[in-house]
Amino acid sequence: MTMTEITRKQPLRVAVIGAGFMARAHSHAWRTAPRFFDLSREPQLAVLVSRDAERGRQAAHTWGWESWSDDWAAVIDRADIDVVDICTPGDTHAEIAIAALRAGKHVLCEKPLANDPADAADMVAAAELAERRGIIAMCGYSYRRTPALALARRLIDEGALGTIRHVRAQYLQDWLSDADAPHTWRLDRAAAGSGALGDIGAHSIDTAQWLTGDRIDGVSAHLRTFVSSRPRRSAEVGLGGTGDLDGARVPVDVDDAAAFIAGFAGGALGVFEATRMALGRRNANRIEINGDRGAIAFDFERMNELEFYSEDDAPDRRGFRRIQATDPTHPYASAWWPTGHGLGYEHTFIHQVVDFVGSLDGVGASPSFAEALQVQRVLAAVEESAADEGRYTRVR
Repeated sequence: MTMTEITRKQPLRVAVIGAGFMARAHSHAWRTAPRFFDLSREPQLAVLVSRDAERGRQAAHTWGWESWSDDWAAVIDRADIDVVDICTPGDTHAEIAIAALRAGKHVLCEKPLANDPADAADMVAAAELAERRGIIAMCGYSYRRTPALALARRLIDEGALGTIRHVRAQYLQDWLSDADAPHTWRLDRAAAGSGALGDIGAHSIDTAQWLTGDRIDGVSAHLRTFVSSRPRRSAEVGLGGTGDLDGARVPVDVDDAAAFIAGFAGGALGVFEATRMALGRRNANRIEINGDRGAIAFDFERMNELEFYSEDDAPDRRGFRRIQATDPTHPYASAWWPTGHGLGYEHTFIHQVVDFVGSLDGVGASPSFAEALQVQRVLAAVEESAADEGRYTRVR
């Protein structure tokens, strides 16, 4: 492709709503994706939106945005904006996404889709109407774009595991283990919807359903809040940051940890755990799936590796083998480095941009808002079960 052909690509002008941790990751992804992948349209970082004007101005300058604004509604109304990328707390997702879809903008929305199934269902309805006009909507479950996990999906689709029997998923972090770690919006139910359950447990639910191609249809759950209040800080900062503390403590009204068993519609049994208080575990997003012919195991703290067991191996050679998912034949890997050099967390967001832009060509956006609504329904069932002392609760 010549330089002239590259410059003739139709621009895709993006607005990111938010200026925090996720907006930083998404900004890097939008800027980097077209430099390593041959995209059909050329993303342009048009405007970053933050309700804090000074923070927005600084973030826009640092991350390479053309401009910034503190008015998301005005940005959505702009005729030159093609994509609205929502990186704000969950309580704002529905309002922003529905407005953007009605304005004819493609939408990428961070997970979980909303704070409750009702808002998520409204978002699905808006997305379905927009789809009739060629507008796409996708939810940002970025871990799907880890090459090793995408390889696991390929193996399962090819039948390498046979009939799925067991799913074990854990998401373990420790950034809230200190009882004096400062309060954040992620500990405020009004903003976040739930705690570890929706923040990181949602990833495990999505990954499990995506890999197996099956839906969770019932749960039995327990939730725990180990620290009931935390020091207040004067300004919001990044995940796990300290900020300036003023001595007061703010109540915590979300869970610190969640544990539940799950039944899948196809008959598999699942065991799930999510916590932000597992000392020594920084980002241990793990899943193991056992079938009647094979098994896979994955831990994001070793994100370039997939463990695979096959019953088809000779008896004297059976055991989990380590696959380093960095070969050009592995998903996404051909665009990057020589085999064995590995990728990082940021690449999952780059791959997300690649798939999002690809969906504009009719490939289909996944996870769709409808898929994300299913995750939301599982989250709601977990909370309902936990409120009733672990009673088995149907997902509806």
